[in-house]
Amino acid sequence: MKIGIIGSGGREHALCYKLGLSPQVKKIYCFPGNAGTRDLSENIEIDIDNFELLKNFILEKKIDYVIVGPEKPLVNGLVDYLEKFKIKVFGPNKIASQLEGSKIFTKKLCEEYKIPTAKFGVFSKIDDAIKYVSNSKFPIVIKADGLASGKGVYIAENLSSAIFSINEIFNGKFGIAKQILIEEFIDGEEMSYFVISDGKTFKKFQTAQDHKRVNEGDKGKNTGGMGAYSPSGLLNKDLDQKIIKKIIEPTLMGLKAHGTNYKGFLYAGLMIKDNEPYLIEYNVRMGDPECQTILPKLKNDFFEIIQSCISGNLDTIKFKWSENKSICIVVCSNGYPDSFQNEIKIAGLENLIKELNSNQLIFHAGTKYINNNIFSNGGRVLNFVAISENFKTAREQAINLIRKLNWKNGFYRKDIGHKVIK
Repeated sequence: MKIGIIGSGGREHALCYKLGLSPQVKKIYCFPGNAGTRDLSENIEIDIDNFELLKNFILEKKIDYVIVGPEKPLVNGLVDYLEKFKIKVFGPNKIASQLEGSKIFTKKLCEEYKIPTAKFGVFSKIDDAIKYVSNSKFPIVIKADGLASGKGVYIAENLSSAIFSINEIFNGKFGIAKQILIEEFIDGEEMSYFVISDGKTFKKFQTAQDHKRVNEGDKGKNTGGMGAYSPSGLLNKDLDQKIIKKIIEPTLMGLKAHGTNYKGFLYAGLMIKDNEPYLIEYNVRMGDPECQTILPKLKNDFFEIIQSCISGNLDTIKFKWSENKSICIVVCSNGYPDSFQNEIKIAGLENLIKELNSNQLIFHAGTKYINNNIFSNGGRVLNFVAISENFKTAREQAINLIRKLNWKNGFYRKDIGHKVIK
């Protein structure tokens, strides 16, 4: 089988790695991939926003299955476009992708199907939004409606920071903003809950916890993710059932009422308070860096799972998972999430990869290969993953690897997993 993977981050490197372990996969193409995927696949420099170019290449190379990694092409309707040409694609269509593409679409779905979530207001004018926060209790959460690479969420502690956030969004920090979402702050603990669906059946695809804030102690600006661990320390049988019955099933029912079924990964960002789940947001793809912590624990042939989703027989697959704990620590370019330098050489990385044991992985995120050397090419550069019987040992192993690399242009959080590591 020939597989095409769309995307260039740590998630796509992890997908590439896991698919490459299947005896059924003979060739992988990554569009455009990174310096890590080039060891496992053929990287194709192509504009992934140009659907026709992608389609032509896929048909020319007779690629059997395409997996869409990032959210933007999903929200823009890549799945619908490719399916018109009888190309087999893993990922939700344009209607279903509104779950991530429009936070307001999701909130209205929650309202209609009584899915537990924070109370909210939707505003199309700056003055109305400011008037609302002026009479609100703080802290309050302010969100850009569309895609914002995980950064379009503000937790405003007071009126002045709320007004600043509203102005930033309406002034186009995350693209044209016709509407803004303002919601109550739920004081609880976060959980990332994943399912995979073939449009008829869905199955749980593990839990994780992402650390979005740039500084230790979960302080500072939001990022695309500084690290993650799996499984979440919050899940229990009772909570698991509540998440499925109160959140996942009503969401899929709501999409059916909109005339579509959900195929692909669905990632529910939850807030857990007093063992009750509240939906904070949906992502319509695997999380990054959660994917890097979850996939290495999967014992099944990952290709068979993807194939079963596309062909609509996921119910025939019985999932098998390692019981071990997994941690991913992201090494970022100095200055991230603000301004940072690209094209800084990362010396010694290939030698370090040769020293890894079977429970250690390094996934590339923002990297590229130039003249036989690896260089940084983004804010989040490398993902160090370690798997162990406990989180503490896993974190120590990941940090030791980062120290061995000793890349002077990068920084990382040393406290990933602090809520589950005493």
